[in-house]
Amino acid sequence: MLKELIDKFYLEREKEKRKKEKDRIRFFISEAGKCPRMIFFRFKKAPAEEIEPERLRIFEEGEIIQQRILRHLFSLGIVRATEIQIPPQELIAGRADAIVSFTDKTFSDLGIEIKEKIEPGIPYVLEIKSISGKVNSKKLPLQEHINQLQLYLHYFKIKKGILLYLNKDTQKITEFLLDYDQNLVENILSWFSRLKEKIEADLIPQRLVDWPDNWQCQKCEFFEICKIAGHQEIEWSKLKEKLETLKV
Repeated sequence: MLKELIDKFYLEREKEKRKKEKDRIRFFISEAGKCPRMIFFRFKKAPAEEIEPERLRIFEEGEIIQQRILRHLFSLGIVRATEIQIPPQELIAGRADAIVSFTDKTFSDLGIEIKEKIEPGIPYVLEIKSISGKVNSKKLPLQEHINQLQLYLHYFKIKKGILLYLNKDTQKITEFLLDYDQNLVENILSWFSRLKEKIEADLIPQRLVDWPDNWQCQKCEFFEICKIAGHQEIEWSKLKEKLETLKV
């Protein structure tokens, strides 16, 4: 009864959101290091499976957690800006969660001793991530999140950033202080540029080598058409012909 009503609400809202989406001309920073084939399909608006209401609620919960943490940090007076768009780029678009900074008294006045070397007065890019208890904390920080933070540091010309994780199941917070890594950023930008060339050439990238076991494959809305496309690179026009034949 109520479940069906609530699920319907989330599904309809997602449909409306997709209808309003404009044609993609840029990558999102959150796509750095993600499956190239999935990104290609998103650009081409390929046939996608419906996202389960449960997953849509998980996404929404992540946004709520982010806002909750930012409210606490605002009350401490360390937030300088939130939801900051990177300067306009031809290749990438993105919005960082926040920029924070500290004073000499930020921690001492609260009687807090910290092990990390915090530099007073300089800005830090803050990215907040919510994770589940299934994520092994020993594997943190995740490379995809490091990639995102590094790109924000690059475009904002800031040298230090913080990745903050909140485990939704245990409410445990884990954080990582990272320095700007120019070599990594150059590799990521090169990766995006090569992928852009494939998108413009209508050439679907090769499938992930560990398909279908890769975590990105498990809930991918393009799983079925990826399966039909096969392992190797394939022209977008040829896959569309296959999909038309199969009525996918």
